[in-house]
Amino acid sequence: MRKYLFSGAVLTSLFGAVGVIKATAAGPRDWRLLLMWVSWAATLAIAIGTVADEQKRRELAE
Repeated sequence: MRKYLFSGAVLTSLFGAVGVIKATAAGPRDWRLLLMWVSWAATLAIAIGTVADEQKRRELAE
């Protein structure tokens, strides 16, 4: 679990959620807001997948 929390990609994605949350609270509710949330979820999924892939490669190298 620690490898996910301290990964730069995952941390960046989590900080990116701050902007999406602010836009949700202050902005209009339309299709662009939905796209922002989908984009953030995809970014988080890619970051988690990257960390998992790196860990798998490290295990195979040892």
